[in-house]
Amino acid sequence: MRRPHAVALDIVETVFALEPLSARFKTVGLPETALRLFFAQMLRDAFALEASGAYKTFKEVASGSLAVVMANHGIDAEQPKIQTVLAGFAELPPHADVAGALERSGFASFIEKTISIDEVRRWKPNREVYLHAARSIGVEPERLALIAAHAWDVHGAKQAGLMGAWVRRQDKLYQAAMQPPDVQGDTLPEVVDKLLALPV
Repeated sequence: MRRPHAVALDIVETVFALEPLSARFKTVGLPETALRLFFAQMLRDAFALEASGAYKTFKEVASGSLAVVMANHGIDAEQPKIQTVLAGFAELPPHADVAGALERSGFASFIEKTISIDEVRRWKPNREVYLHAARSIGVEPERLALIAAHAWDVHGAKQAGLMGAWVRRQDKLYQAAMQPPDVQGDTLPEVVDKLLALPV
């Protein structure tokens, strides 16, 4: 295993903390605990669409999943309420260790682009999303490492031929049924340091 030529960072929960959205859930009458249910259902719905060969944007899937959660809690799923919650995604703060990891590694000055699933109209963990990232950056898949907080995402990257790095966030244990990560750590700086320590 060699040091990657490039690194891709997952965004939701890897870079940005999801928990601040819970305050917006309260403003529309949902309990703060509904945040985790919503996110799990949104991923489930996205995976189902992907598995069946259909594509909907993040906003479409998130809106639909949130409407279901609201209805299940006896709340009218009105568009203004849905938009109030979803607007919070654009304001999510980074985890406390993100800036330090980027500065210590020197990555901050090398961040080139944001890659969206809309470009390939597929949802992770479909291999095409990861291969598209490698093509967009201009590196061979095996020299690109994905850092993610979700085992299924690391697994998807590994299945596509990328390196996979797992940072322990909401899950304290890596899902054993998934391909194991090449490196893992409790914080983003630890994961970055382990990638940089690999032989060239």
